[in-house]
Amino acid sequence: MSVPDRVVEPTQPLPAVPAPTPSWTATVAPAMAEPVSPVPPTPLRAGGHPAPAPIAPAPMAPAPMAPAMPKLSGLEARAISAWFGERKVLDRVSLDMPPGVITSLIGPSGCGKSTFLRILNRMHELVPSASLAGEVLLDGDDIYDRRHKLVDARKKIGMVFQKPNPFPAMSIYDNVVAGLSLTGVKVDRDHRDQLVETSLARAGLWNEVKDRLRQPGGGLSGGQQQRLCIARSLAVKPAILLMDEPCSALDPTSTRVIEETMLELRNEVTIVIVTHNMQQAQRVSQQCAFFLAAQGQPGVIVEHGDTDAMFSTPQDSRTHDYVTGRFG
Repeated sequence: MSVPDRVVEPTQPLPAVPAPTPSWTATVAPAMAEPVSPVPPTPLRAGGHPAPAPIAPAPMAPAPMAPAMPKLSGLEARAISAWFGERKVLDRVSLDMPPGVITSLIGPSGCGKSTFLRILNRMHELVPSASLAGEVLLDGDDIYDRRHKLVDARKKIGMVFQKPNPFPAMSIYDNVVAGLSLTGVKVDRDHRDQLVETSLARAGLWNEVKDRLRQPGGGLSGGQQQRLCIARSLAVKPAILLMDEPCSALDPTSTRVIEETMLELRNEVTIVIVTHNMQQAQRVSQQCAFFLAAQGQPGVIVEHGDTDAMFSTPQDSRTHDYVTGRFG
């Protein structure tokens, strides 16, 4: 029997070494089971059959948008001078009349207020001896530019005069639409009826005359005739409405109605009014211009600006004297 050269003793297992005990002990929270949402029972109809799923409501339609406000026009006079023959009545008058603002022109008689107003829609040039210099800009475009016809200025810039001047033999209806033929505007019958109603309503007269549209306009009262003239001007849809002492011949009640009409129209047209009534200027206008002409001199604007400021804290002593009744 052969003997191996080397005998390997079986390896003895090493004693187990305990793991070092840490100075802190970690605590592990037991894992939480994720909550399970309960499944609602399927509703059953009679007979045990499942009911159909509910129908989702239709999406709500978006709310209608409010109609856009009409774009209003502004008027600007630049260095306006005016003459009747050799007599100069205005000297380099400049005034900005902003959109949507009622501008009142105040001052004593003979200072050029009404002449200035007539220049704003090219009525001054109808006087044979009249002449003028300067510019009148409607939205930046000079209405006296040779490219523009006279009728174009009249369509865009309407005028209401001191004394009501309806066509006495014409009906109320025909008075309203008279301006259309004069300015060359063609409207079919259906639209014409609507235009008459709208124009009279805007002038605050529709409810008073809607049952007698075919009666003569000359049969109305003075205040109604003036509102009829306003409706006639509005029928051609002007951008600017000029008013030359529109209430001077009216009683207080009619004056109040005209003033209320002006304030309502302010959101639709830009208004310029000549008035000798200081209280009226304060009631209806947001901007005021004070005209004055020294003895033998042409009219000028002494001061213009916010109406409340003009009457409460005027910058020029002549303005203060006029609005407080010391002269004029």
